[in-house]
Amino acid sequence: MSLIVSGIKCPPGTGSEETIGHALKLLGISKSRVSDCGIYKVSVDARKRDDIKLVCSVILSLKSPAEEQRLSHRKDCRIFTETEPEIKISPKKADGRTVVTGFGPAGMFCALLLAENGYRPIVIERGADVETRTAAVGKFWNGGELDENSNVQFGEGGAGTFSDGKLTTRIGDPLCRYVLKRLREFGAPDEILYLSKPHIGTDRLRETVKNIRERIISLGGEVRFLCRLDGLKISGGRVIGAITDRGEIPAASLVLAIGHSARDTFKKLLETGVSMEPKPFSIGARIEHTQLEVDYSLYGGGSEEMKLPKGEYQLSHRRPDGRAAYTFCMCPGGEVVCASSEAGGVVTNGMSRYLRDGQNANVAVAVSVSKGDFPPGVLGGMELQRQIEHKAYEMTGSYLAPAQTVGAFLDGKPALRSVIPSYLPGVKECDLNDLFPGFISEMMKEGLRKFSHEMKCFGNMGAVLTAPETRTSSPVRMIRNAAGLADGFENLYPCGEGAGYAGGIMSAAVDGLRTAMSIMSEYGPG
Repeated sequence: MSLIVSGIKCPPGTGSEETIGHALKLLGISKSRVSDCGIYKVSVDARKRDDIKLVCSVILSLKSPAEEQRLSHRKDCRIFTETEPEIKISPKKADGRTVVTGFGPAGMFCALLLAENGYRPIVIERGADVETRTAAVGKFWNGGELDENSNVQFGEGGAGTFSDGKLTTRIGDPLCRYVLKRLREFGAPDEILYLSKPHIGTDRLRETVKNIRERIISLGGEVRFLCRLDGLKISGGRVIGAITDRGEIPAASLVLAIGHSARDTFKKLLETGVSMEPKPFSIGARIEHTQLEVDYSLYGGGSEEMKLPKGEYQLSHRRPDGRAAYTFCMCPGGEVVCASSEAGGVVTNGMSRYLRDGQNANVAVAVSVSKGDFPPGVLGGMELQRQIEHKAYEMTGSYLAPAQTVGAFLDGKPALRSVIPSYLPGVKECDLNDLFPGFISEMMKEGLRKFSHEMKCFGNMGAVLTAPETRTSSPVRMIRNAAGLADGFENLYPCGEGAGYAGGIMSAAVDGLRTAMSIMSEYGPG
């Protein structure tokens, strides 16, 4: 049990010891009464540019539990207890081993928790290990062939491996801190535990996921790369085997952590009888400004001297009818990359390294897409995504991305680019109004105009839009009950982003943990 002291305001650049000192002074206690202490959270309050502050929380363990209880009644204090997964292992045994399909955050944390509790999960992943995958992606970005099984979407670590490695989430689940601690244990930077907007970076994330894989294998689990799920072997409402392109694997239970881009797998599962429904998602484009522009828009001048973090933001605008435009997955000091996973389709995404030291910043400007916007049927949203991706490919004749300045997109007025587009393999000047359905284009324009009143950089008509960003989230949701079981199945567990129950690294990892907990409550390790 510990005590969290909140609302400590410090000048930028204040060190942890000094911040802890402020907390102790606020409470009126000496450090001799403290058994352990550290920074719990740090955020930047830049609402007043002439008075930018760090807003910090400190976590303290006092030698006297009674004193902790007394201080917890203060408005700026609360008791904190670390949350661990609640493990309840059933005495029942099952024939065979759990098969986990997909080695993104959901599948990875599901397999890790199972392995650490005596289960020996078999993980199948259609893409390659992170080293092989990174080499293949780099080759594709520089003019090579697209590998439809191992790319930015598929392979060890999932789609998040080629991203900013952002660890923010809105789910408020107490297991989020557990996920952060485990990521740090496997190689993520220490500050993910206390920054209000933590990130790992694509470079650090690659090493982290490799270390998790090695831990699972050391405990008797298996990770089989380049092994694609092609179907399910079912008997009496139970999955008894995973049918893969490398043969059949017997299964005591099967976890579907397939990611939001496994379109061929969605189709096969639907044909097999897995209940799904279409769900809303978003479509848009990446906008690039220079990082200096972003920092100035947020902080004014002097951000480097004040040792402020690279500027990042989140903006949104919603119409009375519910249609929204918003920024998504901001990548400070990052680059826009080709995230295609199907031949003949262009997809964009953003990526940053740990240091975020690139010249540009990018973010998706996304428009909400509801069920009425795409063709009928469970896979109607998927088909809309595919149509736009294929149209982008037709417009450029390759995996070059259609790009346009903000001024040209908004008003048809040519404007000189104020940034050098970072997208690999490259961009081609196109009219994005011809790429998107009218409802997306118009809402993007409305959003961009609104955002220009909130951040100066959005008023730059020479900023570049690179399109399309279509893989913001899964276009389907697999129906499951409170125990995490797929409708009509006794041992099939859809989880994570592909199943429609998560939206990013953190929520997917937590969903994977809870899926593992459900499995363990049903049967014990063999």
